[in-house]
Parts: sequence; C-alpha cells; structure tokens
Amino acid sequence: MIPSRGYFAVAKLDLVAVALGLAALAGINLYLTVFVTGLAIHFHWITLAPQYQSLEVLGNPWIITVAGVLYFLEFFADKIPWVDSIWDAVHTIIRPIGGALLAIQVLGHPSPALTVIVALLAGGTSLVVHTAKAATRLASNTSPEPFSNIGLSL
Repeated sequence: MIPSRGYFAVAKLDLVAVALGLAALAGINLYLTVFVTGLAIHFHWITLAPQYQSLEVLGNPWIITVAGVLYFLEFFADKIPWVDSIWDAVHTIIRPIGGALLAIQVLGHPSPALTVIVALLAGGTSLVVHTAKAATRLASNTSPEPFSNIGLSL
C-alpha cells in the first residue's frame, strides 16, 4: 500500500520541527548541542529513527572532539564579564550558520527549495534565540555585582 501525500507532509513537518528545535538549541549554545548530540549518537544512548540517519555524522569522534574543545573554551569565556559579550558578538554570525547547517543535516537530501527554506527558518531561529541570550548577557554585565554573570552562564 502506498502512503498518501498527507503522510509525507506530516513526515516533513516532523523533520522541520526537529530541525528548528536543534537550531534553537544552537542559538543558545552551538557547541554543547553538537557535543551532547554527538555523544548520544556515538555511545548509542539514543537510537536514531530512519528519517534521522543523516544526523549520524554528529557521532563522528572528530566532530565530538572539536565540539567538546570549543564548548570547553566557551564554558570559561562565559564566566568572565565582557569576554562573554565579545564571545557572543563573534558567535552572532557562527550560531545562526551552525543552526542552519544542523537543520539542513536533519533533512538529509531534500529538494533545493526546501533546503533554502529550512536554512532561512533555522538560521533565523538561531539568531533570535542567540540575540535574546546575548542581550541578557550584555545587560547583566552592566550590573555592579558579579554573581548574575556567573548565574546566567550556568
């Protein structure tokens, strides 16, 4: 029996929802998102459904290592006032691109039009989430006490 067109539309919607979820997480912390997802895939803490097999690449030891090292750097950069804001400024470009690339990877090999649409939606999602995080961080840097900065980085 051949599935109806509605089934395929729902399946694509499911993929887009996961793609946008990863993009939102990437807007908060790209390296942690890739690192934890990669570890979960590599050590089989999660089993990828057939439609998500394209994410298997995140379980590559090299990708896990690079993401882990970058997360380690970000973890400490996040604790130092103004260094965290500089880090966020640099990542205003990196996180939306990373979110878009993660979203495209979720889709596997869709049509070129769907790839562009999802990349735009995911990049925008990552940018909005990242901007909210960076603005909150910048506001906390202007407060005279140091504890809000550390609290926000956790």
